[in-house]
Amino acid sequence: MKAGPSGIGVVFQNVTKQYGKMTAVDGVSLDIRAGEFLTLLGPSGSGKTTLLMMLAGFQDITAGDILVGGSSIATTPPEKRNFGMVFQGYALFPHMSVAKNISYPLEIRRKPQAEIDVRVNEMLDLVQLKGFADRYPHQLSGGQQQRVALARALSFSPRVLLLDEPLGALDRKLRSDVQEQLKDIHNRVGTTFIYVTHDQEEALTMSDRIVIMNRGKVVQVGNPVELYERPRTAFAASFLGKSNFIHRDGRTFTLRPEKIDVFPAGTGHGQNRLTGTVRGITYMGATLKLLVEVPGHPIIEVHVPAWRNTGQYSDSQAVDLCWSDDAQVVVEGGDGEEAGARSA
Repeated sequence: MKAGPSGIGVVFQNVTKQYGKMTAVDGVSLDIRAGEFLTLLGPSGSGKTTLLMMLAGFQDITAGDILVGGSSIATTPPEKRNFGMVFQGYALFPHMSVAKNISYPLEIRRKPQAEIDVRVNEMLDLVQLKGFADRYPHQLSGGQQQRVALARALSFSPRVLLLDEPLGALDRKLRSDVQEQLKDIHNRVGTTFIYVTHDQEEALTMSDRIVIMNRGKVVQVGNPVELYERPRTAFAASFLGKSNFIHRDGRTFTLRPEKIDVFPAGTGHGQNRLTGTVRGITYMGATLKLLVEVPGHPIIEVHVPAWRNTGQYSDSQAVDLCWSDDAQVVVEGGDGEEAGARSA
C-alpha cells in the first residue's frame, strides 16, 4: 500500500535556461505533486537533465522561477535545498562501508549517534540489504551499489529525491529488478521522486506521471496509460513506444503495432483494412515483428503473439491488416521521425 505523501510539491514557472544563443530549456511550466513519482522523459538534448540540474541548484536559471513547498528556491544554494540525489555512477565512497556511506549525510548534519544507528538500520531494511552493513562498495553488485546510493539519499528524509539516469549502468535483467524495487521503495516512503531517463520502458513501468520533453519544451504530460493510448502529437506517439503513422482524409493517425490484426489476403475483416506484402519477420520472444509493405504507404510494423503465430507467416506473403476505429488516434505534427523512431 502506498504511503501518504511525505514529499514536497515542486512548481516550475516559465523556466528557461540559455547557454549563449542556445536555449536548453524553453519556458517550461510544470506542477509536480507532493509524493508522486514523476519522470522526465526525452531524447538526448531535450532539456530533461538541465531541468533537473536547475532544480538541484547545480545550474542557474536564466529566466522564470522554481517553487518548492510554495517558496522560491531560485537563489538557494544546493546544500540548503535539502534534496537527495542519485546518479548513474552511484558516487559511493569506496573507502567507507555500506553503513558509513548511508550514515554520512546524517553525520555532516551532526545528528546524534543513536539516531544515526537507528536510521541506518531502517535504510538497510528499506533497500533489502540487511547483513551488508560492513561490506564495501567493491564487494557489491551494481544493483546492490545502486540500492546503497538510494538508501544514502533517503537517509536524511529529503524534501525531494532527484534521480538522474540512475539505472543506466545496469544490464537489462538487473535494471528490471531494480525498477521494481525502486517503485516499491517509493510506495513505502511517499517522498516526491523526480526521475530523468530516456528509457521508455522505465518511464511506463515506474511513473505516476510522465513529462515528455523535446528541444527544451514540454510536449505532453500525463499518466502512462494516457500518454501511450492517447498521445497528442506524432513526437509523443513515436518516442513513447512504437507507432505507425497513416495519412488519410488530410489527417495523420497513429496506430500501435500490437493493435493491428493480420489475416491472409482477402480474408480480413474490421472497420479499417489495408492489403500488403510481408517484407520482414523478426522473432522477439514474446512477439513476432512483421514489416508489411502497403502500396501508397510507408512500411507498417505489426506485432503479433509469437506463441501462436510462429511459422504462420513468410516473406512475400500477401496479408490483410485490420484494426478498429478506436485503435487509431489523430495526432499533430507530421510523422514523428524527429523522435528517431521508424514510422510508417
